[in-house]
Amino acid sequence: MKPLDPRLLTYARAARGYLALTVATGLVTAGLVIAQAVLLGHVLGQVIFAAGTDEPGIFRAPDPVPLSAVVTMVVWLAVVMVVRAAVITVQERFAHRAATAAVNELRERLVTHGTALGPRWLASGEGPGLVTLATRGLDSLEPYFVRYLPQLVLAATLTPLTWIVVLSVDWFSALLVAVAVPLIPVFMILIGKMTEGRAAKGLAVMKRLGAQMLDLVAGLPTLRMFGRQAGPAGRVRQLGDAHRSATMSTLRVAFLSGMVLELLATFGVALVAVFIGFKLQAGNTDLVTALTVLILAPEVFVPLRQVGTQFHASTDGVAAAEAAFAVLETPVGEPGTTPCPDLRTAAVVLAGVGVRSVGGWTPDAVSLTLAPGRVTALVGPSGTGKSTTVDVVLGLLRPDRGTATIQCDQTYPLADVDLRSYWDQVSWLPQRPFLEPGPLQALLGDPEPADRDRAAALTGLDTVVAGLPDGWDTDLGRGGSGLSVGQRQRVALTRALLTHAPLVVLDEPTAHLDAHGESVVLDTVAALREAGSAVLLVAHRASLVATADEVVTVTGAPADAGADDAGTDPEATAPDAAEELA
Repeated sequence: MKPLDPRLLTYARAARGYLALTVATGLVTAGLVIAQAVLLGHVLGQVIFAAGTDEPGIFRAPDPVPLSAVVTMVVWLAVVMVVRAAVITVQERFAHRAATAAVNELRERLVTHGTALGPRWLASGEGPGLVTLATRGLDSLEPYFVRYLPQLVLAATLTPLTWIVVLSVDWFSALLVAVAVPLIPVFMILIGKMTEGRAAKGLAVMKRLGAQMLDLVAGLPTLRMFGRQAGPAGRVRQLGDAHRSATMSTLRVAFLSGMVLELLATFGVALVAVFIGFKLQAGNTDLVTALTVLILAPEVFVPLRQVGTQFHASTDGVAAAEAAFAVLETPVGEPGTTPCPDLRTAAVVLAGVGVRSVGGWTPDAVSLTLAPGRVTALVGPSGTGKSTTVDVVLGLLRPDRGTATIQCDQTYPLADVDLRSYWDQVSWLPQRPFLEPGPLQALLGDPEPADRDRAAALTGLDTVVAGLPDGWDTDLGRGGSGLSVGQRQRVALTRALLTHAPLVVLDEPTAHLDAHGESVVLDTVAALREAGSAVLLVAHRASLVATADEVVTVTGAPADAGADDAGTDPEATAPDAAEELA
């Protein structure tokens, strides 16, 4: 792990200004520390003792020192101390701000890039880990910014500058410091080698624990349905114990390494103090020089000692940053730039589309045409690639063979189309629709009351609203908390109707509905067809398939030589990972 990875300055621009400020405050702090030591040495040297006699080893009682002789230096000493406190305050204040800004910027880049990598990458097991990394993982960068980086700058500025001042005052003391100082970096390297990989392993453990916890939380509604919600309590307790054990192991190493560095620094200062005492006793130096050296000697060791102390506090953050850089450096296909044509007069066409997976091709050679005013149904056994086909249609996944195009007066490869302009014309209803928290009216896009009521009457949402305490102004929690699964489906269907999108994709819209809810979906599909929208259904129920103008059977194929480098099959897990990331 590098002390300061240049990639951090590339991906988090807020860190650049903070680094410049840290270097500036480090230089100012170094100058103030030296000035404080010199002034304090002169004041104490004049006040405590007068000059020694000519006879070695004998000091006479000091003569009275007039106040005017030291008052100026005392005033300057007070000014230096006040300025030093102000510089430290400014540095601390901006450190927290810069840490927050840099972490937020890195988190935004990470989520954006992770989403751009697509459902296949998220389904490969990186989805839950990305959630943990973007939340708790990157939060560990704050100690790095606030504590470790300033001490690193001080070690590069204060340590050499104070040593130069000691050298100019007493060369022998500077020689002793030069012998003792390298011991601290040497032991830091040894400790680092001993603990190499510990932070990365700790982050991996935290990501794994986070993924398991997300799986448990996601499955709680099902467990509660069968009265088994208390079952995972033991597993949650095990996860907590594992996390506590990993944390205590890190703290144990940090404490022992800090103790070693403290002993080394104490040994170095004590060595200088002993020899200064001998020289002072022999009359080979004056008291002002001796006090100045004794005050400066600890300042040579303090930054290095603090770097070692704060190193372990920063390792989690540095490991998280390394993991984030690995994600950000994962290549993403070049996005399309061609504006999407009007889908009300165009058709989305898949021809011989196949997507590689661990199990082979899912789907294999699927072809379909989504034309305005027509309903197309995808059928086939689970695991053959129906949801993957939907990902291709939505532009979330590029096929490994075959073509996905938009055809009107000319043919536009979907890979070359600006996806934002394409998605603005698409309405997607996944198996588990995601509803943002807020008023129900806002979830529908604040439509005109007449249009809203007409769409709600068609989907049956009007009866749901009638039973809510505040009607259309009822606040819903995250994911539609406060509504049943079927009621959330009605909200999503109503929203699909009100968007008036030329292309509507419904992935198992009847999966969580009873017979009455199923009839609502059938009426909604008929209304979308009548409105001129192209509708793509992923369906298992015969009644829903019967509404389609075209039925496409999706099949898979065994793996061939071209599928050796395939990723995992995102059929079942890609929607879940995408929802977790959202």
